[in-house]
Amino acid sequence: MTVMSSFVNFDSMPATATPSSPAKTAATWSGTRTAVIGAGPSGITALKNLLDQGLEAVAFDAGSEVGGNWVYTESNSHSSVFETTHIISSKELSQYADWPWQRSNPNAADYPSHRELAAYFQDYARRFGLYAHIQFQTLVRKAERLGAHEWMLHLQHGDRVWQERFTHLVVCNGHHWDPRWPEYPGSFSGEYLHSHHYKKAAPFAGKRVLVIGGGNSACDVAVETSRVSERTDLSWRRGYRIVPKFIFGKPTDVFAAGSSWLPIGLRTKFSAAILSVIQGDNSLYGLQKPDHAFGETHPTVNDELLYRIRHGKVHPKVDIERFEGQTVWFKDGSSAEYDTIIACTGYRIAHPFFDKNFLDYSQGPVPLYLRMMHPEYQDLYFVGLFQPLGCIWPLAELQAKIAALEIAGKWTRPADVASRIQRALTRPHYRQIDTPRHTITVDYHAFRKELLQHLPGQYISQEPVVRAGLPVL
Repeated sequence: MTVMSSFVNFDSMPATATPSSPAKTAATWSGTRTAVIGAGPSGITALKNLLDQGLEAVAFDAGSEVGGNWVYTESNSHSSVFETTHIISSKELSQYADWPWQRSNPNAADYPSHRELAAYFQDYARRFGLYAHIQFQTLVRKAERLGAHEWMLHLQHGDRVWQERFTHLVVCNGHHWDPRWPEYPGSFSGEYLHSHHYKKAAPFAGKRVLVIGGGNSACDVAVETSRVSERTDLSWRRGYRIVPKFIFGKPTDVFAAGSSWLPIGLRTKFSAAILSVIQGDNSLYGLQKPDHAFGETHPTVNDELLYRIRHGKVHPKVDIERFEGQTVWFKDGSSAEYDTIIACTGYRIAHPFFDKNFLDYSQGPVPLYLRMMHPEYQDLYFVGLFQPLGCIWPLAELQAKIAALEIAGKWTRPADVASRIQRALTRPHYRQIDTPRHTITVDYHAFRKELLQHLPGQYISQEPVVRAGLPVL
């Protein structure tokens, strides 16, 4: 598949101007120095908005290109996308306010592929002059807080190891890269991998494949492997709702946005009713019925799974009881032999550069104000550390704007941050089932409204900014 990276040739343009309008000028940097960890979708919008405020900032990324998880490679890396991955939210609700798809690639698919997304993020970085402020192939080995507004980063690029000081730290290292493995009695003697390491279906041709999980990756992997495998089975530990990508000809999230004005409780009941009418009962497909209300788990968006099941290409199974060599025993008493098991069981939240005694969000709730501000360390931000029922980066962009305003001295957090954090934890948008996967969920529309309350009316900044006096790499 070939995708145009852009319809504008940025390389031939002056770095400080747009094709149609003069660039704005940022004030000279204020004396702060901010480090951004990661140059994925959240990292680049954090960097862009810091620079727009005239702040000195540099991003460090272990990869070699902008895009984070969306930079596809067949080798094992930070990226979890595979050959045929498309996003599960529509492009209309998966764009930065500062960089709409219409300006990057107006002909992108309704649900863009990983190639289109990587090109979109790279266009954004070129458009706003971010590459000069990113150090690629640079690992943040350790981040130490020495005191208020005093961070020491231990960095490595190849054989070179060094340290740098910063006044602020913005963490954007993502939360879809550290695999969470399931635990079952016994051991499996065949090929056993996590979906993080699944890249394409071809290696599973002619094999007996078991896919574990009911989320988006699991259902995608089951569909893709079923095209080439001898047999593909799909094991769920509970029933899940399968949401189509289109309803009445519209992308599902666009259709659902029409009811975003409703209270979340009413909205979820409406969504469940519509889905029941369109898809029917799970039992019609041999799948377990959900034992929870709509919204209590992340919905699975897939147009092909039910089709493949009814065509005899994907075979539903219940939860696993135990492994025994190449035999898998299921909780309904059935068993089958497999060549390969692919565990699509999610990811852990991981910040390996922090000492665990300092900060560890790998288990339990994540107590941050606006999902990004630490209650004690006012020089530490986490942009994109949430999981919306929708797309991350439009909301991460709003977080980044608030963080940049605070660092620039143009916004002040409330004095009662700790109590606001506690209120958000005890009154979440959705009361989801108690699993590690559901610790950072937000409602897209409710969270967006909350973030916008902290921004000025004219918060969108679509033109490049001349960064007078800002150091570049």
